[in-house]
Amino acid sequence: MTIELYAFPPSPRAFKVMALANHLGLDWTLRPLDLTKGEQKAPAYAALNPNMRMPTLKEGDYVLWESGAILQYLAGKKPESGLLPTDDAGRLNVTRWQFWDASHWDPACATFLFENLVKPVILKLGEPDQAALAKGAELFHRIAKVLDDHLKRNKFVAGDRLTIADFSIAAPLNYAAMVRLPLEHYGEITRWYGTVRALPAWQKTLAQSAPAAAAA
Repeated sequence: MTIELYAFPPSPRAFKVMALANHLGLDWTLRPLDLTKGEQKAPAYAALNPNMRMPTLKEGDYVLWESGAILQYLAGKKPESGLLPTDDAGRLNVTRWQFWDASHWDPACATFLFENLVKPVILKLGEPDQAALAKGAELFHRIAKVLDDHLKRNKFVAGDRLTIADFSIAAPLNYAAMVRLPLEHYGEITRWYGTVRALPAWQKTLAQSAPAAAAA
């Protein structure tokens, strides 16, 4: 049974689930949603995801939303991959970093994505709000230091091997140069992201998602 992924491909939240599906070699079909046209508010889609956000996974009659949960579901299709450990300690370590991403990292990156890309380029709502960017930079530096210090002791986010935590946290960095994320002092983040970006599945998904992401 084919997995359907309803997604707006340029979004990092969509990218992470697409990249994982590619990495696992799963049979999946993209059901594109254009958020700029409000397609996520269509009644048929709202029936799948009442939040009217994306991504959403559908496999037969089963529907799942929230990117972090979708990552776990996809990894569960191939437990032998090790991308979601089966032991409690390993699984909870990965899940902890997924929660950290949703609560801290994603919001820290979101201001730069919105002010320097979504607002002026996609939505054409005017110039970036410099006050918002300054406030966003304070948050970003506080959160980025946590990740950079952790990566000084770990090859990947959850330890010595690739997991879904890496897919989750690395996705916004596709736009790092374009949205001017202040990564200059975070060499370990840059080193780790380079390793993840070099994955064949990551490169494939960059080509599927948006020319802008591929060139960033």
